[in-house]
Order: sequence, then C-alpha cells, then structure tokens
Amino acid sequence: MRICLFCEHKYAVSILEPIQVEVNRQGVDETLWFVDARNISDFPLKDKVSYTNSIQEVYDYSPEVIFCPGNIIPYYLPGVKIEIFHGYASEKKDHWVIRRYIDTYFTQGPYFTQGFERLAKKYKDFEVLETGWPRQDWIFANLHTFDSEKEEYLKKYKKSKIVLYAPTFSPSLTSLPYMTDAFRTFAEKEDVVILFKFHPLTAQKYIDAYKQLAEEVENIVWIDDFNVTKYMLMSDVMISDTSSTIYEFLLLDKPVITLRAVAKQKYWRNMEQPEELSTAYHDVLNDDRYTDLRRWVIDNYDPYLDGNVAKRMLEGARDYIKRHGVPKYRKLNIWRKYTSIKTFGRIKK
Repeated sequence: MRICLFCEHKYAVSILEPIQVEVNRQGVDETLWFVDARNISDFPLKDKVSYTNSIQEVYDYSPEVIFCPGNIIPYYLPGVKIEIFHGYASEKKDHWVIRRYIDTYFTQGPYFTQGFERLAKKYKDFEVLETGWPRQDWIFANLHTFDSEKEEYLKKYKKSKIVLYAPTFSPSLTSLPYMTDAFRTFAEKEDVVILFKFHPLTAQKYIDAYKQLAEEVENIVWIDDFNVTKYMLMSDVMISDTSSTIYEFLLLDKPVITLRAVAKQKYWRNMEQPEELSTAYHDVLNDDRYTDLRRWVIDNYDPYLDGNVAKRMLEGARDYIKRHGVPKYRKLNIWRKYTSIKTFGRIKK
C-alpha cells in the first residue's frame, strides 16, 4: 500500500510514528508524511522518513490509505481516509462531530466503538473498526525506558514521587490562571518532584509565569520537550484540567487530579479549588475508589496495551481496500468542500 501519514500538528507526530515503525518492520508498504508547515516548523523525523509540506505532492503520490489524527482530510485526495483520533477526551464537543471527510474510524476501545457505530447507522457512509490507539504501541515499547531517568530526578531532589502537571492550553478550560500559588505550597509541603509540561499552543504569559516559578522553587522542573508521553511514564501522579492526556495517564493505571474538569463522568479526583491540592494528592494515593474507576477506563476506553495497534490498523486498511477498492476522492457537499479547500488549498489534477 502507498500510505500517507497526515500530520497537521506537532502532537500528531507521536500518534502517527508507531504506524511508520510497523510499516518499517513489515517491509511491504511505503509511506509519505504530509507535514503541515504552518503548524510544524521543525519536523522531528525529517531525517528518518519521506515527507512533504505540499498537498499537491500528496495528490501526485496518489495514496491508497491516509491515516489522520485530525478532523479534516482534503476530500480531493485519493485513498481510504482513516480517522485515528488525537486523544480520548470524549467530553470535548468536537469529538463526536461527523464532518463527512472520513471513510472509516479506527477506534480506541469499546466505549468509542459503540458511540461511532451508532453514528455510522445514522450517516451510513463510513465504517468503524476497533483497533486501539497507535501511541499505545510506543508506550508498550517504552514502559521502562525512562526508569533510570526517573530515579535520577528522585535522587537529585531527594524526593519519593514525581508529579506531572500537564494542563490544556484552551483558554476556557485551562487551570493555568489558578494554580501557581497552589503549586508553590504543594512543592514546599509534599515529598515530590513536580514536572511542568505544557501544550505547544499554551499562551506565552503562562509559560513565562510557570517558568519563573520553576526557577524559584527547587523541586519544580520546567520541561521543554514535545513528547509528553515520556513524562507520563516517569510520573506517579498527574495534575491537569480538561485534557485528553488525563485518559492516557489513567490507562497507565496511575492516578489523576484535575481542577474543574468539565467531563460529565469523572474517573479521577476533581478539585473545585486549587487549595485542595495536597488533600487530593493523598486521596488518589490511598482511596481504592480511584483505583476502581481507573480500571473501568482501561477496560472501556482502550484495553490494547499489547504493542499491536499499528499492525491492526494496517490490516484494517488492507481489508477495507479488499472489500471496497481505493476511493478516488470523498463525495461531499459544497460547504465541506469549501472548508477543505480553505484549510489546505487547491491541487492541480
């Protein structure tokens, strides 16, 4: 198969890379990455993979399959258009929006499969296949890769646990305006190293404020690295708000604390006030209720920590082509076509 890995934002690199790894392992398919230069100025895999910044070159490549963690794949590109999702945050309003660009949704686990199967019956123009989420393959391969680095942090600061703060950047959902004083107190009171790892789109004023806090408090560390998953693997507890990283952390069977998360169902300890932080920290470490809630998330959101997600995705793509052939383009209404062209431009056929 000729495969396009459609990378519109930098966070998508670590979602798509496990598919590239599996393609390399199997040695029978070829790939071309589309890297959107408007959002990704420095592509971290530029010396390792074949890529382009041109939608025209993607069209000329004539992919048979396009894997995408985003919401829009240009309708005029050939190939089976496969949504593989950028996370697990089903409470975000756009997670369940059907924009009609997708031929098949490769879902993370039973909860998402059931939801999209209901939508498939309504719209009748896409399929659903449960595969797991590809970044879980990277997690499976690296579960203990960073154990020694974790021990170095703990030894350096003479603490017993690592706490990761990974908030969302969304202005209406983020906890960033409220947590600085709470973290200063928490760091002084508790036996922890705190890692600040922020989304690339975080407003500069918050980056500046929290960098300053990290400079002032010894056991707070600012992390300047796009790969948040590495620090999830190193950490014992996560603090966040309304972010898909919450679910990724829960899937590692580790406790989460949030500030005013908007999710209707909360499988973690949610705070209404930042001053609750120390209490919440001890709650999630000692209350079995939170262990049981995490287990529900693992069973229903994504039980596929087996290292074979990308393999299932490639098999699913081949099966779709075997049954339906390779679509030349996606049929859409005028508005969706306009949105696609406005976002990614036109091509010459």
